[in-house]
Amino acid sequence: MSAPYPHLASTGGVFSLIRDGLARSRSELSRLTGLAPSTITLRVDELLALGVIEEAGETASRGGRRPRGLALARDGRVIAGIDLGTTHATIILEDLRGTRVARHRMSLDITRAPEVVLRGLHREVLALVEAAPESVALAGIGLAVPGPVSVPDGRIISPSRMPGWNGIDASAILGGMAGVPVRCENDANAMALGEHIADGRRSSDMLVVKAGSSIGVGIIAGGSLYRGATGVAGDITHIAVPGSTVVCVCGRVGCLDTVAGGRAIGAAMTAGGTRVDDVAQLADLARDGHPLATRLLREAGVRTGSVLATIVGFFNPERLVLGGIIATTDAFVAGVRSSIYDLCLPLSTASLDVAASLQGWDIGARGAALLVRDELLSAASIDALLRAR
Repeated sequence: MSAPYPHLASTGGVFSLIRDGLARSRSELSRLTGLAPSTITLRVDELLALGVIEEAGETASRGGRRPRGLALARDGRVIAGIDLGTTHATIILEDLRGTRVARHRMSLDITRAPEVVLRGLHREVLALVEAAPESVALAGIGLAVPGPVSVPDGRIISPSRMPGWNGIDASAILGGMAGVPVRCENDANAMALGEHIADGRRSSDMLVVKAGSSIGVGIIAGGSLYRGATGVAGDITHIAVPGSTVVCVCGRVGCLDTVAGGRAIGAAMTAGGTRVDDVAQLADLARDGHPLATRLLREAGVRTGSVLATIVGFFNPERLVLGGIIATTDAFVAGVRSSIYDLCLPLSTASLDVAASLQGWDIGARGAALLVRDELLSAASIDALLRAR
């Protein structure tokens, strides 16, 4: 049998197999890369000398002495992941192994000036670092925002829910405050990354829907995040839904956001006599069996599913994950599933797994942190460190 990762033959490539948990011993590294045991020993010794891995415990023996296990080193560095919403933000700290050190949820007003919002986020990150149970140092920040992020410059472009943020380079502003690398990403894309790593990177082709105040999709294609040519792949918010005459903030009529987004449903609830102040309250009402909330969320699911059905037929994913506050309601999930299975050909759905996310409310922040972690600990970064010695 051929080695599954022969392209990961450099020291950095060997490191990436340890980083991702695919190999925990020298023998596993040799099997996965096809490299001779003597070459693997050389690569591992280089990584140990760099201080980026450590020997940790023992692995199962196949006869003879039990081999020492290999794992990422704990060096006191942490990465902050921020999932920025319209009225709140979720902030986490993770060490370089991806273990959560702290988690916090805060209220904010995204309509304030970008510098004001980012300064407040920076203060909260510093407070979490200071309050960590052990001494840690901030190594980077991943920021997920509820709007499109351009490729390759990382600027926020035409965000419908972020007045004053158009063209803003949030990475540069926040990085200037924190003095560490900052990477900015669309929130649905960050959620897709978080789901992908939580899935153990097993699903190579996956759609992740973030259904909250608005609706977006993150795409994992061939095992990697797919952003498209300019960064707006998966932006289904402004796809027109047949039969709707509601005017969207973009100036067009019948956009999905106007009939299936959480803000639109909340407005319909208020017009129907039940005041709804935020999407979380809407979801609570539906879980408590409120008839209007349940009906509106199911209809939103059906409409969202009708848009997703076209994407499923075109993309043919293995998994369709429904995340975000609205997707915590059975009514919305049932509506999406009914449309998918009604409108897609059996060939597209025969092995398709459609399910609500089980990863918790911080999955977007975890995905944002993963962006920075993968960059700091990339195979290319490790090889560059070796060349600089």
